[in-house]
Amino acid sequence: MKSKRMIMTAAVSLLMVGAASAQRDYKSFSYVEAQGGLQLTSTNAPMDKLFTPTASLSFGHYFTPVVGARLNVNAWQSKAGFKDLDQYYKWKYVTPDLDLMLNLSNMFCKNTTNHALNVILLGGIGLNYAWDNDELKALNLEARRTPLAWDENRLSHNLRAGLRLETNQGKPFGVSLEVAANSLSDRFNSKTNDADDWQFTAQLGLIYRFNYKKAEPKYITKMVDVVEEVDVEEPYTYMVKEKRPVETMEQKKVEKVIFFEIRQSDADKAEGINAAIKEVADLMKTSSDVMVTVTGYADKGTGTARLNKMYAKKRADDVTKKLVEDHGLDAARITTDSKGDTVQPFPENDKNRCVIVTGEGTFKVTTYEEVEVEKQGTKKVKKSVTRQVEVKEEIN
Repeated sequence: MKSKRMIMTAAVSLLMVGAASAQRDYKSFSYVEAQGGLQLTSTNAPMDKLFTPTASLSFGHYFTPVVGARLNVNAWQSKAGFKDLDQYYKWKYVTPDLDLMLNLSNMFCKNTTNHALNVILLGGIGLNYAWDNDELKALNLEARRTPLAWDENRLSHNLRAGLRLETNQGKPFGVSLEVAANSLSDRFNSKTNDADDWQFTAQLGLIYRFNYKKAEPKYITKMVDVVEEVDVEEPYTYMVKEKRPVETMEQKKVEKVIFFEIRQSDADKAEGINAAIKEVADLMKTSSDVMVTVTGYADKGTGTARLNKMYAKKRADDVTKKLVEDHGLDAARITTDSKGDTVQPFPENDKNRCVIVTGEGTFKVTTYEEVEVEKQGTKKVKKSVTRQVEVKEEIN
């Protein structure tokens, strides 16, 4: 009874510590494990003759990295005997247990996920069912030696405490070494000593872990200062070079040539007419005293003198008309003349079909000088700015 109380006390302690640890925020997972090894049932016989094979299958779940539970089924053979007779007998058994597990490595270390080796304390309760006690009956022993031997089967309680060494629980596959002591009802070994019988197991296991799940983290919200680099537009002054107009009055000559095609006198069709007439008109508008002469010509190589005189005069008259009507010049400042083909101003024959505008006077002349000018603009610069932001921090 004392041993039962000790095991029950250990199981209750495991439950209390497990309940406290379960309040912490931890990852959980499930697993399945197959184990195999040796068992020893205590009796008054040499220990080396009492070892028999045993095997277990477990389905378990860790609610946190500290606390887990499993359904464990242990079974195969047990063995007992009589030292003085040097006779031994075996029987079969199966023990389903519900065990609570306490990971001591995770309990006392801050890192709860990657221990190379985990030390696990376990305790549990279940039932033991034994059968096939034929070897004992075949010994034909005196009844006084086994007055409480059982025949068909034997059902008893099972209280368990043990210790496990288990590889990294953060990986799917692992191995374990487990030793456990099981307290069963008297007569499990067909003997009586007015105390519980003890069965000890030592097993190696192969584990497969799955369904990893991390509990939802808890956060607190707080304000923190954040320093960051930002682009800011700032005004600045810079110098640029510009061309500034400078106006002066200068004495200069004007000479513009406007060329015509053969048998052509319409000024609107003359080559370069618009640019030439505009330049002359613009110059005359800057002067109050300049007089211009518009002289028409014809080439000597084509036509007759009479026709050439007509073409030359018409060409000059048309250019004068454009200066007056299109550009608003005073007709009194323009002299119109015609030379026909009597004067050939160019050695090339075809170029002599032309009108030449000439003049001389004081004109306003615009030139440009380069000066430095101050300008205002904006540019992007990097600046450190401190601002407060709301952040969530996980509570460990």
